[in-house]
Order: sequence, then structure tokens, then C-alpha cells
Amino acid sequence: MRANPSDMRVERRPKLFENVAQQLRAKILAGDFTVGERLPTETRMTEIFGVSRTVVREAVAALAADSMVEVRHGAGVFVIDSPTLKISAITADMGNRISRAVNVLEVRMGIEIESAGLAAQRRSPSQEARIQEAFFAFEALLKQGEPTGRADFEFHREVAAATNNEFYVEILDALGDRTIPCDRSSPWYSIEVLSADYLNGLQREHLRILQAISAGDADAARDAMRAHLVAARDRYHQRLSGQQADYFQSRTEQDDVSGDV
Repeated sequence: MRANPSDMRVERRPKLFENVAQQLRAKILAGDFTVGERLPTETRMTEIFGVSRTVVREAVAALAADSMVEVRHGAGVFVIDSPTLKISAITADMGNRISRAVNVLEVRMGIEIESAGLAAQRRSPSQEARIQEAFFAFEALLKQGEPTGRADFEFHREVAAATNNEFYVEILDALGDRTIPCDRSSPWYSIEVLSADYLNGLQREHLRILQAISAGDADAARDAMRAHLVAARDRYHQRLSGQQADYFQSRTEQDDVSGDV
């Protein structure tokens, strides 16, 4: 019996400088270092990350190539403005308008539907395992009655990572876990998104995505991710409809009271 080529794939271990660059990138996107701010000195970063100066320099060079930092000789390394930082800044101040939630979901559809298909085609065994681990982390929190927002985001992030295209991960990181409505830090958090029915429904949708990726079925993975995100969008529309109904009812009651006077 011939082995499936995808099962024979050996995942390349990230180099040290890639790990350092990833950690620095995450800190920048999280706002720990803002535009115009200087990163720690090379000596300090060797202490923080426990690596050599060469590794730090390679990590900084990788961030500079991504237009996230600028090396100013004699002055240091500074964070500069970039498209991913703009996205991160936008999502940091989104307010609680449902219209913004719908807009973010449209962006996520453009990114995550294709990332699910690519993950089904390109994932390595260890990447598939990480997607499954994120799925069961959500399940464990669900059973314990704990917040699931972070685990939800990690599931989507691991799918993006399994594309083996770092830009999918960077864009998702820039959007951030605040875009996940069942995260308490989300501007669109509400009591109904913590209900058991709501969260179990999300998990069933996650399962269909996981199963399609595990089966290597790119079309089914895209369809499952599309259904998942469309369902989320529809839930927001339902909330808008509910707000309209509440307003109409309150105005009707006010009119009735006024008519009785």
C-alpha cells in the first residue's frame, strides 16, 4: 500500500530567529510596542530571549523585511507604521456597534474560508494535531463553564497556521481575539453568546471544519468555514432585528399609555 504523500511530510522546525521574530511581532501587534517606540537594545533582547546577538539581528532583519520595524544606526530599532498595525489599531477601538462586527466578519470570510481550504491541502500531522488540540481546549472550557473566547480564537489561528502561509496568521493576529464574540473582551460580547446552546452550536461548526481538514477535503473545509462565519453574521443580524422589535414594542407601549391619559 502506497503511503499518502501528506502523511510523509516532515515539518521543518522553526529556526531560533523565527521564534524570536514571532514573539516580537506578537508584542508589536498587541500594542506592547507602539509606532515610533524603540525596541529593547540588542543586549537586552539576548537576555530576554536567551539567544545570541546573531539570532536577535536575524529576527530584527525579518521584522524589517516585513516593514514592521526600522533600524536606525546608532539610535536603535523602532516600530514603524504598517498595514497590519493599522488593522490592529482599528480593532483596538471598534466600539460595540454591530455594524462593525458584520464588517469584521466579512473580512474574516475573505481570509478564513480560503485558509481552511489551504489547511486541508497543506497541513502537516503536527499542525492537524494542534487544530484538534485547540478544538478540545474549547470543549474542556465549555464543560467547565469557563470563557471560551481565547480557545475559539486559537482554533481559527491554528487553521490559519496550517496554510503554511504566515500572512494568514499575521492578518488574523492583527484582527485579534477581540473579534471573537464569545470572548468577554469582545466589544460585541453579550449574555446570549455565553448560553450553552450558542456555544455548543459553535463547537458543532468547529467540528465540521476539523473533520474536513483532517479528511484533506479542501472544498468541504471551505464550505464548513463559510457556514460557520455566515451563521455568525446571521446571529448579528438577528440581534439587530431584536433591537428593532424591542424599540417598536417600547414605542407602542408608550403610545398606548399616552392614549390612556
